[in-house]
Order: sequence, then C-alpha cells, then structure tokens
Amino acid sequence: MSDTAAVAAVVVDRHPVAGAEESEIFVGEITLNRPAKLNAWTAAMRAELVAALDAFAAEPGCRAVVVTGAGRAFCAGQDLAETAAIDPDDHAASEEWIDDFGRLYRALRNLGKPSVAAVNGVAAGSGFQFALLADLRIGHPGVTMGQPEVLSGIPSITGIWAMWDILGRAKTTEFALTGRLVDGTEAQRLGLLTRLVDEDAVRTEALAEAAALASLPSGAVALTKNRIRELDDAGLDEAIAAAKKVHAAAYATGEPQREMARFLAGRGR
Repeated sequence: MSDTAAVAAVVVDRHPVAGAEESEIFVGEITLNRPAKLNAWTAAMRAELVAALDAFAAEPGCRAVVVTGAGRAFCAGQDLAETAAIDPDDHAASEEWIDDFGRLYRALRNLGKPSVAAVNGVAAGSGFQFALLADLRIGHPGVTMGQPEVLSGIPSITGIWAMWDILGRAKTTEFALTGRLVDGTEAQRLGLLTRLVDEDAVRTEALAEAAALASLPSGAVALTKNRIRELDDAGLDEAIAAAKKVHAAAYATGEPQREMARFLAGRGR
C-alpha cells in the first residue's frame, strides 16, 4: 500500500499492566509506520508522534511508553526527499525545520513516565538521536545505529549533543565525522543499547520492561526523570540554537542539496 494520508504514519496502542493495583494502569505503545521508507520521518509524521507522546503524558493511567518501528527499521531519520525541497534562501523554513525536531525531542524528554525504545532495526541520523533520548533501549545484534548525516552533506549538531554524554568526546567525534554505523553488539558495548535480546523478542521484551517500570511508584519515577532531564536541558537549548546557525551556513554552500540529490538518485556514498 502506498504511503498516503489514509495510512497512519504513527500507530498508537495501549497495553494493560497485569497485576497492577489500579486497573486502569497501562503501557502506551507508539509505532512509527512508514516501513517502505524505513520509517524516515516527515514534518507531518513528527507532528503525529508529538501528539501521541503529549496524549500519553496527559493520561494518568499511562505509566510508561514504548516507541518502536514497523518493518525492518526503527527510524532511518529525516526523509531526504522532504529536506531536499527546502529553499536554501528560506531561512524561516530552515529554522522551523530545526525547531520541529526540538519539539519532538522535548516531547520525549519531558514525558514524566519511563520510555523504552524497542530498536528493531536501523536507527540512523535523527532517528538514532531520538532513540538515545529514551530512558532505556532494547535491541538485537543485527540492528545498525549511527549518525551518517555528514555523508549527505548535513552537519551533525544535535547529534553531537545526543551522543556526548553516552559516548564521550572521542567516540562522538568518530561517529559525527565518519558517519560510521555500528551493529547491535557494539552498540550495547558503547552504551547505545541498554540490552540485547533475540530479534523476534525486541518488542515483547521492551513491553515487559515498560510494564515493570509502570509498576514502580510513579511519583518517585517522575521526580527522578525530571532531575535527569534538568542535568542537560541547557545543552539541548544550545544545540538547537547552534543547529540553526550551522545549517544556514551549510545550506548556503549548496553542498547538502547536492549530496541529498546524489543519494535520492541512488548514488549514495
């Protein structure tokens, strides 16, 4: 089926937590649903995702959230067909694009409930960054993760911020400059994945982990998450501001447009 407005780009589900003292407690599940495009997102898809996260944040019965992808990918990042259409002279459109990611990242970070990324396949670029913002990440040895934006002529700015606390300076530099992807085994060794399971168990284990988190005292969990978020909130603000400046300079050269056109023509590096 073609990717049309009739097909939801984001699918939402609710899973009651067995044995919970309160019968209405559930785990929310959000599935990115553009499998033919490796769940690469557009602005409309991100808006759906933010709305789903905000809705779960507002529901008292929701005590944890799982995010995953349909098909063989978690999220391949930005749909380059959309980005390539941005006029390099339209600075307002470029800044709005970056602000759009700021809203998406904050929607997950500001969620006062534990979040688990069920990394079922490739997580690249902004999809990789988004996965890193989840509290826990469960994947399998065959996943691929990384920050290949530079290969498309796009500077990695928010990516540096997302990777820094997990990887440190040396590995963040390597990922950002080389665009290298790593498999699940190395991703776990580096701290990019919390736990490895068999490929067919990723979603089941992520939901089980979320259910266990949902059974914890919700007040203590929320306060703990809030404190963790406070530690680097200023870093995200700075990364968004820097991204606007750097991306404007990059697009002014025409390099991102040329490299994205190369990729879309099937001549990727």
